[in-house]
Amino acid sequence: DNPMASPAAHTTYVVTGTDNNGCSDTASVNVIVNPLPTIIASASPDSICIGDTASLLASGADSYTWTPAADLSCSNCPDPKAFPLSTTTYIVTGTDAKGCEDTAHVVLEVLPLPVLAAQDEEVCIGDSVQLGVTGAVSYQWSPATGLSCTNCDNPMASPAVTTTYTVTGTSATGCADTIQVTVTVHPLPVISAGQDQEICLGDSVQLQASGASSYSWTPAAGLACTNCDNPMASPAAHTTYVVTGT
Repeated sequence: DNPMASPAAHTTYVVTGTDNNGCSDTASVNVIVNPLPTIIASASPDSICIGDTASLLASGADSYTWTPAADLSCSNCPDPKAFPLSTTTYIVTGTDAKGCEDTAHVVLEVLPLPVLAAQDEEVCIGDSVQLGVTGAVSYQWSPATGLSCTNCDNPMASPAVTTTYTVTGTSATGCADTIQVTVTVHPLPVISAGQDQEICLGDSVQLQASGASSYSWTPAAGLACTNCDNPMASPAAHTTYVVTGT
């Protein structure tokens, strides 16, 4: 008396009922089959870098439900913002005014960021050091102060003061990330070679350098040592000694 009907098109069903006396009569019922909504889903853009956002859009119905709902700005709207951390297939179910529903799906590809590697450097003021970064296909350094180039992977750096450089690396897929490189600039030591000295021919005098950790004297002639801070000097003629302190 209560069959399930699932016609593919509008159908009129006629039922004949017979009682215990053998008497019968008929009745009819119309089953109207409404078409399913045609759901269209898209993503703009259809690929993003990790950390970026894409716009999803569904059309063809009156209300919508998106799954998975995580990483969506809304799950019951036609145009949510999506910010997944990995490639995700979103399914949207659209329902029309008659309660009929259908689904569509859209794939949002998530591209990885480049993995940048670089190391900090140290330099004496006035000197240069070569920086280096790997992990991308193009680079941009800032600030430009003290750099031989700003769009290469290995600029020479000669900053006047300690400087932290930020380098942005971009992969072949257009995804970018940043890393920082600090160049520590050390001041030069303040070296003293002591006062000028006078001696008689054949005598000796002790020189005294200060201001550094190690020393090198030139010329070596007449000196008891050249890599100490206080060599005994006994030159045979007037001599100007130069000491380099490190």
